[in-house]
Amino acid sequence: MSTEDNLLPLIVEPDTLNDVLSAPSLLIIDVPAKAESYAQGHVPGAIFLDHTRLFAGVDSGKTPNDVPEPEALTNLFSSLGLTRDTHVIAYDDEGGGWAGRLLWTLELMGHTRYSYLNGGIHAWRAAGLAMDTAPHTPKPSDYTAEFKHPEVMMDVDAIKAELDNGSLAVWDARSPDEYDGLKGKNRHLGHIPGAINLEWTDAMDPERHYRLRDYAELITLLGAKGLDPEIPVVTHCQSHHRSGFTWLVGRALGFTHISAYPGSWAEWGNRDDTPIEKTHDA
Repeated sequence: MSTEDNLLPLIVEPDTLNDVLSAPSLLIIDVPAKAESYAQGHVPGAIFLDHTRLFAGVDSGKTPNDVPEPEALTNLFSSLGLTRDTHVIAYDDEGGGWAGRLLWTLELMGHTRYSYLNGGIHAWRAAGLAMDTAPHTPKPSDYTAEFKHPEVMMDVDAIKAELDNGSLAVWDARSPDEYDGLKGKNRHLGHIPGAINLEWTDAMDPERHYRLRDYAELITLLGAKGLDPEIPVVTHCQSHHRSGFTWLVGRALGFTHISAYPGSWAEWGNRDDTPIEKTHDA
């Protein structure tokens, strides 16, 4: 199987990836929540990415979990060896949050050659496929990052403007307690007015090693919540980590206008000019 022209699907199964591991255009990136997962065993040839490098950071002048500036992303992806012809395979150790954040960042930059290893390292190990424990060092490249697809990112002002005309569905991927305003470490607790709560883990199938749930089940579940593939949807969580996965789910299901709010509740819930709702019994 060739990886040319994006013949690998957005959601790729372990056996399919295993069949093309030697393809020269592949760049396999392990972006685990726990760094020790990579040392314990990773997909052969995979390079390690510290997930914090997908955040702007505390010295950025922005909400720390916001998207880094293009210069920082240029340095990051050049160090990883990314080129315009590279097909990225992303995975993690938790069901897709950090891998989704990485793929969303690639989409923002206009790099559309990418796939998610369904179920991540859990599914790979369960399939009994070969693993490496030695680190793999990437060959640096000369990559220039630009925000070529800014439509996949919304900021606080854009969301506030859309709330006024009711044309946007907000998918809150946090826990019900966070959504209800019962839990959190922000100045203000609750949710964006009208937001729809579907926790990110509800879109995973733990019995299938944290792969995406059956697509028909997901479409039914999301539709019952009011999340329709044909309407504009923006997803968020506390830091656009869990919503990295829900953005990916929307893409996999064919949502034509799905974006993400990288500032997420860490920004919205710590401002004094953002409207907030709590459930009636919170």
